[in-house]
Amino acid sequence: MAETALAQVMAELAELEDPKTREVNEKHGDDHGVNLSKLRALAKRLKTQQELAWQLWKTDDTAARLLALLICRPKAFERDELDVMLREARTPKVHDWLVNYVVKKNPHSEELRLAWSADPDPVVASAGWALTTERVAKKPEGLDLEGLLDVIEAEMKDAPDRLQWAMNHCLAQIGIEHAEYRTRAIEIGERLEVLKDYPTSPGCTSPFAPIWIDEMVRRKGAK
Repeated sequence: MAETALAQVMAELAELEDPKTREVNEKHGDDHGVNLSKLRALAKRLKTQQELAWQLWKTDDTAARLLALLICRPKAFERDELDVMLREARTPKVHDWLVNYVVKKNPHSEELRLAWSADPDPVVASAGWALTTERVAKKPEGLDLEGLLDVIEAEMKDAPDRLQWAMNHCLAQIGIEHAEYRTRAIEIGERLEVLKDYPTSPGCTSPFAPIWIDEMVRRKGAK
C-alpha cells in the first residue's frame, strides 16, 4: 500500500510541475517547479502520514521532500534522524522548512540548536542560529544575549551567505525584542554594514539590521 501511495503522490507532483515556476525557483537555489500553494493543498488533502512522509523524503526529490515536511509528525523524529535530514537537505527551501516546520516542534530542538550552532559546516550552523533566533524571540531565559552579540560582531561580516543571513536575523531579533541590547545591536549592524545594500521590494522591510530593528520597534509601538 505504501509503495502504491508513494507512486500516486509522485505522479501528482509530476503533474504539478511547471517550467516557469522551476525557472523562478532555480534562481533561489531550489530545484523544483511546483507552486507552493498547490503543494500545500495536496498536503492538506493527504493529511498527516508519517510513513508516507519518510518515503517521500527518501526519494531525494525537492518537491517530494517539501511535501514530506508538511505531512509528517514533527515530534516523531529522533534527534539523530533530524541531524541526518538536515545534512541531506540540499536546497534552501527544504532546509528552511525542515527547521521551521519540524525541528522547532521537536523535543530535541534545544539539543540540536547547541550542536548545530557549533558545527563547522556553515549551512548546518545556520540552522543552529535559526533556532537561536526563535529562542531570542520566544524563550530568551538562559540565553547569553551579550555573548551572542559578541560572536555576531566578531564573525558575521566574513561568514558564508546562509550563515551570515541567519546571524543577521538573530542580531535584528535581539534588537527588536530586548530594549537593553537595542543600541548595541544597531551599532553592530551599522559598523558591519551586512546586507546594507540588499535589494528590497517596495512595501518590504530591509534586512539591514538597523532599519529592520527600527521598523519593527516602530510597528510594535504603533499597536
